[in-house]
Amino acid sequence: MQTLPLTLYKTTQVREMDRRAIQDRGMLGIDLMRKAGRAVFQCLRLQWPQAHTIAVFCGAGNNGGDGYVIAHLALQAGLNVTVYSLTEPETLTGTALMAYKDYVQFNGPVISFQEAPLEGVDVIVDALLGSGLDRPVTGLYARAIEIINQSKAPVIAVDNPSGLHSNTGAVMGCAVKATTTVTFIALKQGLLTGQAPHYCGELVYESLDLPDEVMDGMTPSAYRVVKTPWAPRDKCAHKGHYGHVLIIGGELGYSGAVKLAGEGALRVGAGLVSIATRPEHAGLMNINRPELMCHGVSDSEALAPLLAKATVVVIGPGLGQSAWAKALFEAALTIQKPLIVDADALNLLAQCPQVHANWILTPHPGEAGRLLNCSTVDVQADRFKSVVALQALYQGVVVLKGAGTLIASRDSCAVSTSGNPGMASGGMGDVLAGVIAGLVAQGWDLTQAARQGVYAHGFAADFAAQAQGERGLLASDLMPYLREWVN
Repeated sequence: MQTLPLTLYKTTQVREMDRRAIQDRGMLGIDLMRKAGRAVFQCLRLQWPQAHTIAVFCGAGNNGGDGYVIAHLALQAGLNVTVYSLTEPETLTGTALMAYKDYVQFNGPVISFQEAPLEGVDVIVDALLGSGLDRPVTGLYARAIEIINQSKAPVIAVDNPSGLHSNTGAVMGCAVKATTTVTFIALKQGLLTGQAPHYCGELVYESLDLPDEVMDGMTPSAYRVVKTPWAPRDKCAHKGHYGHVLIIGGELGYSGAVKLAGEGALRVGAGLVSIATRPEHAGLMNINRPELMCHGVSDSEALAPLLAKATVVVIGPGLGQSAWAKALFEAALTIQKPLIVDADALNLLAQCPQVHANWILTPHPGEAGRLLNCSTVDVQADRFKSVVALQALYQGVVVLKGAGTLIASRDSCAVSTSGNPGMASGGMGDVLAGVIAGLVAQGWDLTQAARQGVYAHGFAADFAAQAQGERGLLASDLMPYLREWVN
C-alpha cells in the first residue's frame, strides 16, 4: 500500500481522473477494477491472515464490480466466500458486469440479499455504494448497512464506507463503520473530517498506477497537514528573537484558561509571554509557572501599554462576555498586530461581525454556527463549506476545530488528522490558541502557524494518550510533548 498523499480532491475530480485514464490514456476499465479489487484483497490478507470465511456485499455500480473482483480473488485463494447482492446481477453493466461474470464462471455463490446470517464470518467486504452518494441511504441498502454494523466481524470498505459522503464526511442517514478503508486514485477530502474518522477506520491508499497526466490542470480541493521542519536556533539567540505573546482573558473563575494558553505559547518556544487578566487573581496565576508575566487590568486603558509591547495577541481564553470582556475585546481589535481570536471573543465577534486580514479565528462547530448565524448541525453537515464561508466573511485564517480540523486561508484549505478523542476535555482549545500564537511570535506566517499549531497540538495529544490512555487526558498533559515536537 502507498503513503497517503498530501493532496485532497472532490469526488467529481476523482471521477474525471478515472475518465481521463480510460478515454484519453487508453487504459481499460476492467483492468483498473481488477487493480482496485486486488489492492483490497491484498490489504485484507495482510491485516487478517487467518481469515477463512468472507462475506462480500455488492451494490449495483462499479463499487459492486470491485466486490466481485475481491470475491473472485478470495475464491482463487481457497477461502470460503459468499456474495450478497443488493441488485439483480444481470442488470449490471460494463466492467461491473464483466467482473460478475468472471466470478460466477469460477463457481462463485451469489445470494440475493434479504437477510445475511453473518455468524462465523471472519471479514466483511463493503462494496455497496462507494463514493459519490448524494442522498440518504434507505430501504434494502440501509438494512444491509445495519446488519454489517451489527456483526462482530471486521469490515474492509471499498473506496469509501457506504453511506458516508466522500466530499463532506457526513453520514447520509446511515453508514458502514469500517475497520479499514482502501481508497483509490486520489484521496477524497471527506474521508479525513466530520464523522469520517469514526467510519473509515484505518485509511489505506492505492493510486491504481494512473499516470500523473490525469491530474493535469486540477487544483486540489485541500491539503493534508504534515510537519514542517524547523531550522536550528542561532547560537547567539536571545528571548527577543522569539517574540512576545500577550494573552487576554481569565474572567473570575476562569483563570486557568489563560494560564494554559500562556504555557502552550512558552512550550513551543515563544520568547516572552504576558497575561492580561482580572486584577483579583493576577498575582496568583504564575505561582506554579513563574515564567508567565501576569498583569491585572481593570479596563482597556490599563491594557494599552501591554498591547504596545506585544508581537502577537490572543484574545478570548476564559474571557467571558461581561462589560470588562467587551472593553478588552474592542481594544484588542484596534491593533494592527497579528491577533488570535478564540472562545468568548468569537462569541463577541458574532454579535458584532467585522473583517480583519491579520487574524486567526479558532472556532469549534458551535462557535462557527454563531459566526455564520446557522446551527451546529448545519456547520457539521459540510465542514469544508463552513470553513470557507467563515474565511470569506471574516478574512484572515480560520481554524474549524473538531475531528479532522480544517484550516482555511484566502486561497487554500488544509486538514490536520492528528489528535484523538481524549482531547474532549476542558482547556484543550486554550492550549491550541497559545500554541498558534507562540508560532506566530517566532515569525511563522498566519497560515503556516495555524496549520502547524493544529498539527502540533494533536501530535502532543496523541503522544500523551499513547503514554497513559485517552480517558482522563488533561490539557496540561500536552506540555512536555509540545516541547518534544518543536525540538
